[in-house]
Amino acid sequence: MLNDAVASLKSDKGVVLAAVTNDGRALEYADASLKSDKQVVLAAVTKYGRALEYADASLKSDRDVVLAAVVQDGWALQFADGNLKSDKDVVLAAVTQGGSALEYADASLKSDKDILTVHSGTSPTRGSEESRTF
Repeated sequence: MLNDAVASLKSDKGVVLAAVTNDGRALEYADASLKSDKQVVLAAVTKYGRALEYADASLKSDRDVVLAAVVQDGWALQFADGNLKSDKDVVLAAVTQGGSALEYADASLKSDKDILTVHSGTSPTRGSEESRTF
């Protein structure tokens, strides 16, 4: 895994690209210079949306990167730049993937009819399974 690699490998784009393509979480251990590389970050978030957490701030505000992340895992919305949390298409994609992602949306979208319609049709929010009795 990349976390055990020497520094020179963590800054080698080919090595990091292979690692994040296998497991997007490997982005956490990549050299900072590669956390701002769109190709590397897209490969990571496509595999594991929440890898957006480890991306450079410049890519957390990149609509393509954030959309790829939230399509893979709606919870990735929590790591997006604030401007994208108020982008209706991004929030719709996140909520479609997981209704609980709505909690990370900008307040202006939390009462949007289209988003609420999608939200009501998604799976239960985290924790609701434990409250059910069988």
